[in-house]
Amino acid sequence: MAHKKEKTFQFVIVGGGIAGVTCVEQLLSQIPSADVALITASPHIKAVTNYKQVSKTLEKFDVEERPSSVLEEKFPSLTVIHSAVKSLHTQAHSVETADGLVFGYEKLCICSGSRPKLLIYDNPYVLGIRDTDSAQAFQKCLSKAKRIVIVGNGGIALELVYEVEGCEVIWAVKDKAIGNTFFDAGAAEFLIPSLEADKTESTASCKRPRYTTEEPAPGASQTADKNLQGHDSGPTEFGSALGPDWHEGIVFRGAEQVSRRVTMEYQCEVEKLFTSEELLNSPQQTLKPENGQSWPVYIQLTNGKTFGCDFVVSATGVVPNTEPFLHGNNFELADDGGLQVDDHMMTTEPDVYAAGDVCTACWEHSPLWQQMRLWTQARQMGWYAGRCMAAYVLSEPIELDFCFELFSHITKFFNYKVVLLGKFNGQGLGPNHELLVRCTKGQEYVKVVLSGGKMVGAVLIGETDLEETFENLILNQMDLTMYGEELLNPNIDIEDYFD
Repeated sequence: MAHKKEKTFQFVIVGGGIAGVTCVEQLLSQIPSADVALITASPHIKAVTNYKQVSKTLEKFDVEERPSSVLEEKFPSLTVIHSAVKSLHTQAHSVETADGLVFGYEKLCICSGSRPKLLIYDNPYVLGIRDTDSAQAFQKCLSKAKRIVIVGNGGIALELVYEVEGCEVIWAVKDKAIGNTFFDAGAAEFLIPSLEADKTESTASCKRPRYTTEEPAPGASQTADKNLQGHDSGPTEFGSALGPDWHEGIVFRGAEQVSRRVTMEYQCEVEKLFTSEELLNSPQQTLKPENGQSWPVYIQLTNGKTFGCDFVVSATGVVPNTEPFLHGNNFELADDGGLQVDDHMMTTEPDVYAAGDVCTACWEHSPLWQQMRLWTQARQMGWYAGRCMAAYVLSEPIELDFCFELFSHITKFFNYKVVLLGKFNGQGLGPNHELLVRCTKGQEYVKVVLSGGKMVGAVLIGETDLEETFENLILNQMDLTMYGEELLNPNIDIEDYFD
C-alpha cells in the first residue's frame, strides 16, 4: 500500500469550508513560512468576510465563495490541491487523493464538514439542501412546483419555509413547536404570525449573519434535471455548506400565484414515500389521489395523513463527514458520529487534528457552552485548531480559547435578529431552572433562563439591545435573586444596573 509520496508538507488541511480555510489562515499568520497544503474537492473555498466582534463572545460575519487562488495569492507558502481525499494512513502520515497522488504530512487537520441526513438516499423526489449546487437544484425544481413538503425543524427548514413563495408548503415537524433546536414554544409562537403575513419588500436589503437560506436568481427556471439531488452520488462529492446568506439574491418562487401558504403538521415524522403508480395499486384505497389530481410523489406521515406533492425537501440535520478517514485507522468517534477531539482539537490518532462539523468536542465543556454545528463554531474551531498546531511547532503553551466559555450565536429568522446565549433552551439543566419571558407581539421576544438565581441562558428576538448586558450577567454569574421579575421590566434600564 506504500505509494511513493509526491511531497511531504509540514501541515496538511483537508476541506475548503469555513473551518479549513480559517485554520489555514491562522496557521500562516502565526508561521508565515510554514509549508502548508490545503486539499479541497471544490474549486471554490468559503471565506469569512465582514467579520465583526459584536461583544466578548458574539461575532457576526458573512460567508462568501471565493476562488482558491485568492488564498494562494495571500499566502505564498500555501499549496492548494484540488481533489477529494480517498484515504488516510495515519501510521504512514500520508493522505491519498482521488486521483491517486499521495502526500505526506507532519500535522494533519481534518475539516471535512458534514453532509445532510437525508430521509431517503437516491430518491429523485427527495432533495437535501446543504451546498450551493443543491440550493440551485432546489430553485429549479421549485420554479415548476405547486406544492412541496419540507421535513425538518432546524435552521434551514425555518428559513426555507419563510422564503418560499408561489407554492403551497406542508411543513412536517417532529416536535411540538417549530425551530426547537433554537427556540422554545414561546419563541415559536412569537414567530408564527410572520408566516401568515405577506413579506415586506425590505427583506431584500437585510444581510443575514451566519448560515441561512435564500432566494433563486431571476430567470432561473430551466427544467429540473432528471435527478433532483444534483451529483449526490456519495458522501465524498459534497460541496462546502451554504454561507450565511445562501438565499440572498435567489428568489424561491413556485409556479402558483399564491404568496405564501404554509400548513403545519406537528409531532410527526415520515412514514413512507410513494409514487402515484404505487398509490393507485395500493391496497389501502384510503390513499386515493385527492380530487382526481395526481402528484409525482406522495408522503405518508406518522400522524396518518398523506400528502401529494411535487417534491420533498429533507432538512433534517447533518452527519459528520468522516467517510474517507476511518478505514484502516483507529479514530475514536463520539455518539453523534463525529471525530472525538480534546481541548487542543486533537483526535485520538497522533498528529491528527480536526475542526468544524466533522468533529465532536469531547473535553469537559464549560457549563455555559454546547456544541451545535453552526458557522460560528466552524470558524472558532478552525481558528483554534490553527493556533494549537502552530503552538505545538513553536513550543508555546496554549489554553482553551475563551470562545468556548459561553455559547453565543447571532442569526436571523423570519427577518428578526435572533441572539442565543448560553443554555438558551435550558439544555441539560433538569427541572430546577426558571424562565422569565417578556414578549411584545410583532416586535420582540426576550427569554432569560435562571438557575440557582444566576442567569445561564437567553433568547433575544428583535432589536432588544440586551445582548451585551445579558452576556455580562451570564459570564459574571452574578446572583440576580433580588431583582426577580424586575429583571425584564421594560421601564427599567437594565444596563444602568450592570455596567
